Amino acid sequence: MKKLVVFLYAVLAGVAISIGGVVNLASDSKPVGAALFSVGLFAVCTLGLNLFTGKICYVFDNPPAYAGDCALIWLGNLAGALLAGQALRLTRLTGAVEKAAGLSQTKLSDGPLSIFLLAVFCNILIFLAVESYKNNPHQLGKYLGLFLGVVVFVAAGFEHCVANMFYFTAGGAWSPQAAWYMVLMTLGNGVGGVIFPLCGKLKKRYG
Repeated sequence: MKKLVVFLYAVLAGVAISIGGVVNLASDSKPVGAALFSVGLFAVCTLGLNLFTGKICYVFDNPPAYAGDCALIWLGNLAGALLAGQALRLTRLTGAVEKAAGLSQTKLSDGPLSIFLLAVFCNILIFLAVESYKNNPHQLGKYLGLFLGVVVFVAAGFEHCVANMFYFTAGGAWSPQAAWYMVLMTLGNGVGGVIFPLCGKLKKRYG
């Protein structure tokens, strides 16, 4: 039952991030779209949902079984993004679907190393956003850190694997290459998410 709840809350997180993706696609202004995308991570953090890019940051703070939970969460996020992306294709928001297709093509036209590095940068910011929400003692700082982490990664064009699960689905862009790039994005997000936590452990031990 516990695994089922973990998976269900991961599906909901995939839907929440997808809703952020929808409003980003629907916005004619890149800064506004980047700002409004933050509703996804806001929902994840305030409702206690399970998002792979946030959870993976703490893989070295938990027992080995936690890595298995992260894999289950990734699958749940994928399920939520697939559901939301397919649902969007059934609505009148055809402009958002077309933008998702164009955005997906831009990503798939990029090189593998670029995709990986952009994913690393993305999850550095996701860690900063989630860590701020969890540990900042000031209410304003808690939400400002969450907001800025998301806005910067979206505006910069960094690669977030769960957001891209949604974009690829909404844009009808899944292919063997898209699946391969999703692996690279996932690995990059994983690496980016643990850089600061590992450096923090080194500082505590040797600093």
